[in-house]
Amino acid sequence: MALSGFINLLKPPGMSSHDVVGFVRKVLKEKRVGHAGTLDPAAAGVLPIAVGQAARLIEYLEITDKAYIAEISLGISTDSGDDTGEILERQNFVMPGTSAIETALAKFRGPIKQIPPAHSAIKIDGKKACDLIRQGHDVDIPAREVIIHRLELLSCRKGGFRIEVVCSKGTYIRSLCMDIGEALEIPALMSFLVRLKVGNFTLEDSLTLEEFEAQGADAVLAPEPFLHHLPRYDLRPDRMNAFQNGLATKDRFYKGTEGPLRVYAEGTFLGIGSYSIKDQSVKPHKVVHGAERN
Repeated sequence: MALSGFINLLKPPGMSSHDVVGFVRKVLKEKRVGHAGTLDPAAAGVLPIAVGQAARLIEYLEITDKAYIAEISLGISTDSGDDTGEILERQNFVMPGTSAIETALAKFRGPIKQIPPAHSAIKIDGKKACDLIRQGHDVDIPAREVIIHRLELLSCRKGGFRIEVVCSKGTYIRSLCMDIGEALEIPALMSFLVRLKVGNFTLEDSLTLEEFEAQGADAVLAPEPFLHHLPRYDLRPDRMNAFQNGLATKDRFYKGTEGPLRVYAEGTFLGIGSYSIKDQSVKPHKVVHGAERN
């Protein structure tokens, strides 16, 4: 049976997310490998990896909330928003007190508007913004709304402080760090980042590359437990084959909203579907064969 599932990897600093995918391909001798939620090369932490058919489910991992610890360094700014970029400004400053920092942080809790950094993988007309910059093009990235569910001050040091962030998809921590500096009226950049969590993938359960290499295929986990942020839908057993063959099923009594669903029949996870209010039917989006019962 073909290998399919998720791996909870701990990305080390110094490797790109793409480098980690290449490492997994080499270890498992599997071409179909992808990752959810890019981490910058300098960052470390949880990087969910999808293998085989489960690679088709990556988009549903990327919509989950994420948690980070970040360090903000004050008195300096760069074109990338972190300490790998070219310096734009240096400024002498008086280290703000805890009260001033807490006041600044309070401005960024809840829904906020954020402009992603230009040095990022965000797409502009189908091309990565960072690639366009390297080619000498100017990029104009529009602001987007994200949600900061939790933002706490962890510790202060001379010249900066550490924060813990729980946020929605699409949040750029580099931008958040720069914006917090702006609220303090001091140039700022992100000097450290570790991702603690992506949905149900946690740092505590993640594997180092060495641990993964030792375990090999045994490190590949069934995908369904990591999709529990999606509502569950139980399909009539007589429609199981229809769903697996890409056919919709009428259900005018369903009380949920539109959006992705985990679809089951007789306890077997069939894949991802969605409910159409207009058609009053559940339509398959991504069918997963050979799923385990639950």
